[in-house]
Amino acid sequence: QVQLVESGGGLVQAGGSLRLSCSVSGRTFSMYAMGWFRQAPGKEREFTASITRSGDLIYYADSVKGRFTISRDNAKNTLYLQMNSLKPEDTAVYYCAAGSWGVAPSGYRYWGQGTQVTVSS
Repeated sequence: QVQLVESGGGLVQAGGSLRLSCSVSGRTFSMYAMGWFRQAPGKEREFTASITRSGDLIYYADSVKGRFTISRDNAKNTLYLQMNSLKPEDTAVYYCAAGSWGVAPSGYRYWGQGTQVTVSS
């Protein structure tokens, strides 16, 4: 069993920054590719960023490319998402997920409970 716990969400003004963390316990963190997804009210969960087990490959959604940075620390069993130049349209619940590499939610077996990010204009 794998448990994921996100933290770092909150309220920020447009143009500001937040850093999300995802602490992973249970099976070996380095066994899994990791991803960040987000879900805005009334919308489907959408892919944001993903990173391979070793961190050698990273992929971003076009909507966050150049503003968000995904990273992982396998020694600390932690996944990060640095979010800069935030926009009101980035407002959503952000979820971290562990599983296979890819952009589809179905490729990830384990999910956190989510952390709310709200960007005010």
